[in-house]
Amino acid sequence: MKKVIIIRYSEIYLKGKNRGFFERAFETNLRRAVKDLNCELIKQSGRYLVQDFQEEETDEIVERLKKVFGLHTMSVAYETNSDMDSIFEVAKTLCHENGTFKVESHRGDKKYPLTSVEISRELGARLLSWAKGALKVDVHMPSFTIRVDIRENGHALVFGDYIEGANGMPVGTAGKGVLLLSGGIDSPVAGYMMAKRGMTIDCLHFHSYPYTNMQAKEKVVDLAKILSQYTCGTTLYTVSVTHIQEAIHEKCKPELMITLLRRFMYRIAERHALRIGGQCLITGESLGQVASQTIEGMTSSNSVVEQLPVLRPLVSFDKNEIIDRSVKMGAYETSILPFEDCCTVFLPDFPAIRPKLCDILREEEKLDVEGLIAEAFTSVEKIKI
Repeated sequence: MKKVIIIRYSEIYLKGKNRGFFERAFETNLRRAVKDLNCELIKQSGRYLVQDFQEEETDEIVERLKKVFGLHTMSVAYETNSDMDSIFEVAKTLCHENGTFKVESHRGDKKYPLTSVEISRELGARLLSWAKGALKVDVHMPSFTIRVDIRENGHALVFGDYIEGANGMPVGTAGKGVLLLSGGIDSPVAGYMMAKRGMTIDCLHFHSYPYTNMQAKEKVVDLAKILSQYTCGTTLYTVSVTHIQEAIHEKCKPELMITLLRRFMYRIAERHALRIGGQCLITGESLGQVASQTIEGMTSSNSVVEQLPVLRPLVSFDKNEIIDRSVKMGAYETSILPFEDCCTVFLPDFPAIRPKLCDILREEEKLDVEGLIAEAFTSVEKIKI
């Protein structure tokens, strides 16, 4: 017998005649996740197997595969011959010393001489006899389960537990989005949520150096690295908006500072996205969370975006829900590091909660909008993660 890892995919099975496209993307992402490890990935009917790996790398492979979207469940299993004697020898190694158990069987090979029910009954009887009273059968609430999968190649897969995967759709099957990545909690989660639906993610970060320090930039790079574990890599672009903030601070009403800045960010983000083939903008906004995230504030920001949709996957989430997802993806401890982002520069005491578009347009007339945007694009830096 040899140890293998069974991989089962998620929604891909619903795709009918298009399934091959999604399977190919999924397989590519699986291979990318373990490319530097010594193992082999093979496709079987409706599933994949990782095999020929070092025993001590099992946990590392599982942890990496957990971050591949499209993966429903995994199981660390043993592959053996499909005769009952071989299956029984493996099953003994998976048994607890005492307690209750049940056997679940699946017969992929319909020519196998026993039905699924008969396999379970036969193996259960053998385990009861071998355990000499230390184990009992409980088909309703067992303390552990032995699972047997008879394959068409004359082999059987024997395993115990299911390991939950990331689910969703394979990255690379739903277009390309540009994530407005700040140094906070919300935007990495927004990128994670869209990648889960199969979207390729590039990141765009606005900074206000020297008002914000280089540690704030390093924090964002670290967040992009965490996100890239789920997005099969990413590219981070950084843009300075220091000159824009200085101009707004000098010429415009302070209570509209945030709204005016966000309108510049959206203009820059859309033009940048169109340059790199992006098909939408993604933000971490949650309705009512801060002053700029009222429906009026969102409407004001959206009004300058001319061609692309703006996706807000967290719009209905409360803060605790977002934090839970941040913790799950491993970004929370980095997100809460106390380095300020550009939105804290020249922050007014009382920002407008319900800005009126007529007031905003009047203030923007005081600014050289196109000149400021052009200057921002001269500061673009590209970082391949």
